[in-house]
Amino acid sequence: MKIAEILEKLYPDPQPTLDWNTPFEALIAVMLSAQCTDIKVNKVTAVLFKKANTPATILSIGQKRLSEIIKPCGLFNAKSKAIIGTCKALKGNNIPNTFTELTALPGVGEKTAQVILAQVFNKPAFPVDTHIHRIANRLGICRTKTATQTSDCLKKKVPQKYWHNMHLQLIFHGRGTCTARSPKCEECKLKEFCSYYRTRTPKAYTSSSSLGTE
Repeated sequence: MKIAEILEKLYPDPQPTLDWNTPFEALIAVMLSAQCTDIKVNKVTAVLFKKANTPATILSIGQKRLSEIIKPCGLFNAKSKAIIGTCKALKGNNIPNTFTELTALPGVGEKTAQVILAQVFNKPAFPVDTHIHRIANRLGICRTKTATQTSDCLKKKVPQKYWHNMHLQLIFHGRGTCTARSPKCEECKLKEFCSYYRTRTPKAYTSSSSLGTE
C-alpha cells in the first residue's frame, strides 16, 4: 500500500487544530503558533478574540496589552510587534489571498502564508513545519536542509491532489508516531517505505518506492 493511501486510512478527513472563525483570526492564530503548541494558542486566542478580533480592535488595545495577552505563546514581544504591523498594513478586515501579498505583511513568513492559502482559501500549497520536514527526509522523499526546500521538493514529488490532506496528516504522524526523539518505528505503518527505518533495521523490508503516491 502506498504512503498517501496509508495516511488517508490513518488520518481520514484531517482538520486544522487551530481555532478561528474568520480569515483574519486564522492569520493571527498561525502567527502566534510559531514555536508554540496549537493547544496553547487556542487558549490564548479564546481570550484575545473576545477582546479584539479585527485589525482595528487589536490596534485599539495597543502592543503593550497585546503582549500581555499573548505572553503564554512565547516570543510575545516579537509576535505582538508583527501582529500590530500586520494590522496597520491591512486594509479593512480582509487579508490577502496570494503568497506574494501575504509574505509582504510584517511577520508573515513562507510557512504562515502557505498555511493560510491551504487552510483558509483552499488553494494549492504545501506548508512545511518541523514534523513534515523530519518525516519527508526520514522517508527519503526529500534530501533537504530547510523547510522551504522540503516544501519545493514535496510539491514536485507529491501529486497536487494529496497536498491539502497530506500536510496535516504528516503533522499528526509526526506528533504521535514519527517523533523527533525515540520515534515509534516498529509500530509505524509507513516503515516499509522508510529510509530511516531501513538504516536502523538492516533486515527491514526494502520498498521499490520511497514515495509511494503513484
